[in-house]
Amino acid sequence: MYQALLRPLLFQLSAEQAHRFTFGALAAAGRLPGLPALLRQQFSYRHPALEREVFGLRFRNPIGLAAGFDKDARLVDELAALGFGHIEIGTVTPRAQPGNPAPRLFRLPADRALINRMGFNNAGAAAAAEQLRRRTADVVIGGNIGKNKDTPNDQAAQDYVACVQALHEFVDYFVVNVSSPNTPGLRQLQEREPLLQLLRAVQRANHARRTARPLLLKIAPDLTNEQLDDIIGIVREAGLSGVVATNTTVARDGLRTPAGAVEQLGAGGLSGAPLRARATEVIRYLHQQSGGSFPIIGVGGIFTPDDVQEKLAAGAALVQLYTGFIYEGPGVVQRICRQLVAAGCVQESGR
Repeated sequence: MYQALLRPLLFQLSAEQAHRFTFGALAAAGRLPGLPALLRQQFSYRHPALEREVFGLRFRNPIGLAAGFDKDARLVDELAALGFGHIEIGTVTPRAQPGNPAPRLFRLPADRALINRMGFNNAGAAAAAEQLRRRTADVVIGGNIGKNKDTPNDQAAQDYVACVQALHEFVDYFVVNVSSPNTPGLRQLQEREPLLQLLRAVQRANHARRTARPLLLKIAPDLTNEQLDDIIGIVREAGLSGVVATNTTVARDGLRTPAGAVEQLGAGGLSGAPLRARATEVIRYLHQQSGGSFPIIGVGGIFTPDDVQEKLAAGAALVQLYTGFIYEGPGVVQRICRQLVAAGCVQESGR
């Protein structure tokens, strides 16, 4: 029903208008007595073969929702009812900020893709913490953290530390995001020395708490092999628990959408099907070159069980989707999980 009826209607709206409408509909559903339970019955699927342990946390299935959909943790309970094994909120910054001017989110239907230049629009770390304080769903929560746009790079560590301090009680793991193309200068923090300094500061704040959370790094798909080698070394030196691979890409290669139309949309990160092969390539390279020494959450171009299996076979321990959720609808997690089990593509993991 979603692809035949609801998606065509939503796609009549601008991408950001459709997001706000969907967000409002899910929020309203969560307030209606009995409807959350009905959503869980309709969209969730549990099976022992799907469960896995990764960086010390137990996941009901390997399919998560990537950061960007629920930036402020306002819909954790409702999204958990749709079957996700984990939900990554954010990117959260210490202070609220509006993000970049609209329009800033665009669909490329011919490519099953999105371009966004949202710019870390969010209500701030304190607001996200308050939302998480009220959640009831038993689902693994990741906190994707970043810096405010007006924070200079040489002071960026202070922003990431502030987010850790605000969210530590309420999330199960953290992801340091230095790979968004939509905050000026942010990707410069992926260079080895600035990144090591930042991660060490975040780890100090993390380990200052009674129980340190797993700390992961989210990287861009546009890194060279030499840079990926640096990432492997940084994971070891900073004592990270893993890597999220990958964020959106600034590349525009091989799109079916006419180049002129893409150029008119302007700058931003590309996500969706065109990113699938490169994201898998990055996962495979990290996994092979590191000897599988740390878990990888695979993100990029996931729409089907085959897409999930490709990422897992390349070395991912878990996967996340966002654009696939927009194009495939609320039943996508259940469909993927059922088909993975039916095909014998998953088994309980002790990663």
